[in-house]
Amino acid sequence: MACLVRLCLLLVLVSPALSELCNPADKRALLRLKKDLNNPYLLASWNPNTDCCDWYTVTCDSKTHRIVSLTIFDSTARSNFSAQIPPSIANLPYLQTLEFHKLPNLTGPLQPAIAKLTHLTFLRISWTNLSGSVPSFLAQLKNLTFLDLSFNNLSGTIPPSLSQLSNLNALHLDRNHLTGSIPESFGYFKSSPDLYLSHNNLSGHIPHSLNNLNLTSIDLSRNNLEGDASVLFGSNKTVQIVDLSRNHELAFNLSKVVFPSSLTSLDLNHNKVYGGLPQQLTELNLQYLNVSYNRLCGQIPVGGKLQSFDIYSYLHNKCLCGSPLPPCK
Repeated sequence: MACLVRLCLLLVLVSPALSELCNPADKRALLRLKKDLNNPYLLASWNPNTDCCDWYTVTCDSKTHRIVSLTIFDSTARSNFSAQIPPSIANLPYLQTLEFHKLPNLTGPLQPAIAKLTHLTFLRISWTNLSGSVPSFLAQLKNLTFLDLSFNNLSGTIPPSLSQLSNLNALHLDRNHLTGSIPESFGYFKSSPDLYLSHNNLSGHIPHSLNNLNLTSIDLSRNNLEGDASVLFGSNKTVQIVDLSRNHELAFNLSKVVFPSSLTSLDLNHNKVYGGLPQQLTELNLQYLNVSYNRLCGQIPVGGKLQSFDIYSYLHNKCLCGSPLPPCK
């Protein structure tokens, strides 16, 4: 009996595979994924003779030991990583976090196989050369709380179905080549996610339905949006950061806008906003303000933080005056 015990101990010591925590199916899936990604140097630690729970970029659940996180990124964005996201990504069914970041040679469209990863709560594919459209199948990932597809080469329109992501806290589609309008359905997100849609080619009006949301941040800057943006404001809102700059055609009467007390940053530069600056702005704890290159008139209200901003925050308006601009005549 003692010999048998010693033999078992010896087998454990000489056979690391017997003490591996990683689920065998997950390990096979990762090795297939590595092959499909053309065996990049970034995944050099993915050695079939070691426990995949110890591999770089991989995280196992502490109890089930299933792979729950895969974060492949290059902080220098200079690696030789050259591939498309392969369909074999679907072979990791327990993934909660999936990230491909700063991989300029990652190309191709988003694979429909990603829709099978129904446990995902965090999906980031950013700073790549991903192309094609923002696929509507992403709406199937009902557990998503964070979706980031920024800094890619995505084109086409934004699928209205994304509003079905009822747990979403933040949506990043900025720095792409998206066209069309902001979907009206975005006003019916149950979770009021922060919206980052800047640096695209979006056009049309800001949907009035966005008045339903209670956002913390919204960035619609550097698009081709037009018309009234006052729907984003109101005394009952909790928004802190609003950036509508460089749309050029946004036009509404700023003097009639009621701002939420939560507002800390407001950027409206390079639009056609008219009216005057409301006295209420002096009551806010503004950390940033830029209303330059609009059609504003009247005296800049005195008080609060308004005189702490430099002249460039107010320049090139129709007839705005008062400190820090020249005195009103």
